[in-house]
Amino acid sequence: MEAMDVSMIGKGLIIIGAGIGLGMIGGRAMEAIARQPEATGKIQTAMIIIAALLEGVAFAALFA
Repeated sequence: MEAMDVSMIGKGLIIIGAGIGLGMIGGRAMEAIARQPEATGKIQTAMIIIAALLEGVAFAALFA
């Protein structure tokens, strides 16, 4: 295998991991909102910040 092939596999694994992470974040946030509807704003804010950081890592992996 060439170095390019190995790096593409690594990038793919990072993207898959980011997708799984985003799904988990969304699911857990929905569970938290269902348990405490009055905390919806705080939960959504934290979820969006974490999701943005995770997407940043995924994009960095794609273009690095």
